[in-house]
Amino acid sequence: MELDQTGGIRGVSRPTIGLALGSGGAKGFAHIGIIKVLAEAGIPIDYIAGSSMGALVAACYGVGHEWDRMEQMALSFKRTHYLDFTIPKMGFMTGKKITDLIMVITYQKKFEDCRIPVKLVATDLLSGERVVFDQGYLFKAVRASLSIPGIFVPVRWGGRIFVDGGVVDRVPTQIVRDMGADLVISVDVSSFSGDAVIQSIFDVIVQSIDIMQQQLVNLQETHADVVIKPPVSHFNSRAFTNLEQIIKLGEEAARSKLSDIQSLIKSWKEE
Repeated sequence: MELDQTGGIRGVSRPTIGLALGSGGAKGFAHIGIIKVLAEAGIPIDYIAGSSMGALVAACYGVGHEWDRMEQMALSFKRTHYLDFTIPKMGFMTGKKITDLIMVITYQKKFEDCRIPVKLVATDLLSGERVVFDQGYLFKAVRASLSIPGIFVPVRWGGRIFVDGGVVDRVPTQIVRDMGADLVISVDVSSFSGDAVIQSIFDVIVQSIDIMQQQLVNLQETHADVVIKPPVSHFNSRAFTNLEQIIKLGEEAARSKLSDIQSLIKSWKEE
């Protein structure tokens, strides 16, 4: 008989809860605020999946980082930690710096080492397929999921070429449902904004992807029990500034949905 994180019988004493974390570049640090509110409310996370920046946060949580540690890491993050320009051919940045950073913060652990089941999403550039990683080294899967087309050089792995998971699955809600979660909380931090500041080719690429994905995300939300959308669309996805404010907005958005989550848990127990 399997026990949950609170010592109860999983699937009997309470519903299992899954968290789907979406893509969004720097705006993805709002996920930390979401996790903080769930932790403070005593709502455990049994399954977690992520795409792009959501993949990085999901991996960090999976290897054991709590929200306060993730917040510390986020606030110390600088653009120099990932900027490694190359002659543009398949991307502006090689991605070596960000790979080294991911290796450090995930302790070079494998999916099998995580405290809860973790799944990360990437896109096969050749076939157009969604690829879900759930075994092997986390840093490889995170690097693949973070590979924004045109910005980072794609990841070649196992005879395939991978780019950002957000291209085909911005918020991996259905994946979390398929993992076995009774209640699914999805977090979308990259909704299209008509007032975004477009100043560079990087902004053009990211904004274009957001526009293309919007309708797909609307359909995916039907698979979630609770959808949280922190109001961070006006922030620049590549400018790692105002991170404290972004995390705070994640908190506030989660608190606004907290009663809904608690009601769903209570209703499930009463069924």
